Amino acid sequence: MDGFKQMCRRLREERGITGLETAIVLIAFVVVAAVFAFVVLSTGLFSSERSKETVYAGLAKTRGSMELAGGVIAASDGTKLSNVKFDLTLAAGGDAVNLNPTDTTNRTVISYVDSQYTNNNLPYTVQVITGNSDFLLEQGEMLEITVNFTVDANIIIGTNHTFTLEIKPPQGSYMVVERTTPASVVQSVIDLN
Repeated sequence: MDGFKQMCRRLREERGITGLETAIVLIAFVVVAAVFAFVVLSTGLFSSERSKETVYAGLAKTRGSMELAGGVIAASDGTKLSNVKFDLTLAAGGDAVNLNPTDTTNRTVISYVDSQYTNNNLPYTVQVITGNSDFLLEQGEMLEITVNFTVDANIIIGTNHTFTLEIKPPQGSYMVVERTTPASVVQSVIDLN
């Protein structure tokens, strides 16, 4: 009987352990939840930082955007185009673009592309329509660009011919001008709009 009493006494004394076990489990749940919350918040902050970088990269790309101010006018020798002229301005909020054709280190490049031929560096001339004469296209300025096709014997733009000019500034997005010639190029001046 003494053994039975001792066992009953021990069972009565173990009631406090249940409260201690519950506290330990509760603390473990709180620690696990805190670690999980930290991981979730860190991932969210990393993700939002990446999104911000993407937005800023996109804005930097578009800040140098140019746009046509008017039409694209071609000159013809009666059988093929010899050059095209078009006016450029900056799009709203765009950064200045260097259009100096003699600058060899930091200038805008004009490429010619059609279904059979590509020239990645066509010569061009610039005439200031409005603004100062530094060939730096800034807000409120307009420059006329003339692209000469006769310097490259492989460029033959006749009737019903689709071609693309890519105006690529040193930084920012480039501009694409795609045109198709009419069924007749006998006129000396042709509006390609």
